[in-house]
Amino acid sequence: MCRHLGYLGPAVSVAGLVLEPQHSLLRQSWAPADMRGGGTINADGFGVGWFAGDRAVVYRRASPMWTDTALPGLLKPVQATGVLAAVRSATVGMPVVETAAAPFTDGQWLFSHNGVVRGWPSSIASLAAGLPVTDLMTLDAPTDAALLWALVRARLRDGQAPCDAVAETVLEVSELAPGSRLNLMLTDGRTLVATAWTHSLTTLVTDDSVVISSEPWDADPRWTPVPDHHIVTATVTPGPPSLAVRPLGAREKGTHD
Repeated sequence: MCRHLGYLGPAVSVAGLVLEPQHSLLRQSWAPADMRGGGTINADGFGVGWFAGDRAVVYRRASPMWTDTALPGLLKPVQATGVLAAVRSATVGMPVVETAAAPFTDGQWLFSHNGVVRGWPSSIASLAAGLPVTDLMTLDAPTDAALLWALVRARLRDGQAPCDAVAETVLEVSELAPGSRLNLMLTDGRTLVATAWTHSLTTLVTDDSVVISSEPWDADPRWTPVPDHHIVTATVTPGPPSLAVRPLGAREKGTHD
């Protein structure tokens, strides 16, 4: 499994979020604390995404995060109000290439998947068949995560709210591929959505910011575990941080596809 984190709040150094905490995402790349049988390290690439105005900027590599000596110098001067970063543990048989690392983006959104789709690729071939051919031809990589991004993005383009697009995708895929680990994270720099589906997820809410992370980055008692099979939606503007957690139930008949 992978590790990922999302941040919304006042502009802060991206390095301060990703590299510098005691149990940072960098440390989680080589010493994760809660992989739950999904591997031992996250050495198959990484990515960091942030927002410059309304556009997302993404830096991705196929190498382990700890080997990129340029990363601290790159991230330290970058100040961002919205961040999504991830380290990757590739599923056996899936390519280890730069474009397979999260976050995925279309310029407006950042997306990450921590987990695996069971029975890939045949289990969800019917969902792939419902996407525009051009979307399939332009997938970042032939991986389950890249296809999940395409499925979520299609719902966003159809006008679904971020929370609904993520929730519907998780429930639809889980029906076709039971036992999948579907821990998704999505942000446009204003709203942050994440699911806990057969893996760990925690939240940290302060007076002016929200962090959602696979693992806490320190011993702050405000870190709160998200129950399994739940979805989290966070916003920080306008007003103080808002965090809503609700269960992900079975899909209702007649739900829009």
